[in-house]
Amino acid sequence: MSIISIIGSGTMATAIAGRVAKAGHTVEVVGRDPAKARALADQLGAGATTGTYGAAPAGDIVILAVPYSGAAAAVADFGKALDGKVIVDIANPVAPDLSGLVTPHGSSGAQETAKGLPAGAHVVKAFNTIFGHVLAKGGR
Repeated sequence: MSIISIIGSGTMATAIAGRVAKAGHTVEVVGRDPAKARALADQLGAGATTGTYGAAPAGDIVILAVPYSGAAAAVADFGKALDGKVIVDIANPVAPDLSGLVTPHGSSGAQETAKGLPAGAHVVKAFNTIFGHVLAKGGR
């Protein structure tokens, strides 16, 4: 099976990582807080590992499981280490007060995130229409 890297250790990262591990893939958890990343990897078991924040993720598929407000910074922190990777963007670019989108007119969150990625990275949008607690229960 594949190695899937997940940047983040919050609710959505936990739910997605659980589903990925249950499907038989190896999960690499990467986060700004190494203790939180280690705790999630330990919770997952099944050979889950941790990676170093800002270094090249082990997986060819990298799930960017951070809030939209932190996505650009996370992408910048990894820089060229994301070249050639498939980046799964799960964030919703919604204003904190839920009044609307924070992206420029005619753009999307994925397009804005892609602007900070190396040319060889490929962005896929997914998981932004499901809540973590629903996903953790198998999407039901």
